[in-house]
Amino acid sequence: MWFLAVLPLAALFSAQADAGPSAASARALYVQPLGGCARQTPGVAEVVAALRAFYPIEVRVLACQELPRAAFYPPRKRYRAERLLAYLNQRMPKDGWRILGLTDVDISTTKGRYPDWGVMGLGELPGTATVISSFRCRKKARSAAHAIERLAKVAVHEIGHTLGLPHCPTRGCLMEDAMGKVVTTDRERDFCPRCRALARQQGFRITENPKAAWLQKR
Repeated sequence: MWFLAVLPLAALFSAQADAGPSAASARALYVQPLGGCARQTPGVAEVVAALRAFYPIEVRVLACQELPRAAFYPPRKRYRAERLLAYLNQRMPKDGWRILGLTDVDISTTKGRYPDWGVMGLGELPGTATVISSFRCRKKARSAAHAIERLAKVAVHEIGHTLGLPHCPTRGCLMEDAMGKVVTTDRERDFCPRCRALARQQGFRITENPKAAWLQKR
């Protein structure tokens, strides 16, 4: 999981103000399946359920779109996540509040000295677009259901970035930095009090006592 800082300070305050419940109440968080449109994209229902559990806004699914050629990175046969974010921002419906792209291909971005770092997801910090992939969620997963649970957590994490939440040092928080390891998602359960408070400070209240599928397994 990763994030992309995209806005200067003046725009940051504007984005934070837009994140408030009043701004989101009449708008929707859109899920955009990307690629493989001839078949059903795995994990859509679970991702939608997780987003609805944590974020008190309407979640809608858009018709599947093929991956944009401009985002393909031939040297690694991957898709560049930041290019997918630009594509998603262009596809945001007029009543959109946030848009989340969902794919099963490998995605990557630049991270520090690594020009092409594979990621589970990338979100603007803050912003409106994020993209997630099930590709790395499947690595060493116990089952298909386990991989999709990981994907759902990544979705919640990346939308958190769009609200202005950075990575969290608290072990088990949904905003914890994966540090390139998918297994960190297996210990993540809920937002920690610090991240919930930070979201409130920025004008958005994350649902208390969410009914996420993985929380019901306690």
